[in-house]
Amino acid sequence: MSFGENAGSDIDFETLQGRNWPSITQFSVFLENRVGQLIEVVRAFQGSRVRIVGLTISDAADCCIIRLVLSHPEQGREILALQKLPFAENELLAVELPAGPLSLFDLCQALLQAEINIHYSYPLIVQPHGKTAVALHVDNIEDAGSTLHNAGFDIVREADLSL
Repeated sequence: MSFGENAGSDIDFETLQGRNWPSITQFSVFLENRVGQLIEVVRAFQGSRVRIVGLTISDAADCCIIRLVLSHPEQGREILALQKLPFAENELLAVELPAGPLSLFDLCQALLQAEINIHYSYPLIVQPHGKTAVALHVDNIEDAGSTLHNAGFDIVREADLSL
């Protein structure tokens, strides 16, 4: 299957886990909510090929969760573990928002019509293929990917994030 005109040749995205749609890996790092915690996480990737390509922070009185999308998730996982940072992983769907007639409204409307819930979303720092992209945590990545692809959106793969 192919994802839009810029995708090149047809590529089968069936994974070992049986998924048909590409996803990107998100790392949720759990930290105390105190000054300097974010810079320590960012510093952990200095000198490596790993770049932070997506970032959002949720905080509470005592703790915070830093959600990261990394350019090279395998190496990023190793770095987080070596730094003894507590983290969890989950898969997100990343979608490009074309400058043309499709917009964030159209994306939300397509998912609503398919009855797919968006739990949270945030923009990616990089612009794969020169377009704005958003990371989505949704009920069902396969259904969301299929729905958005059929609505004319291009899906971002992890390989698109390697700078």
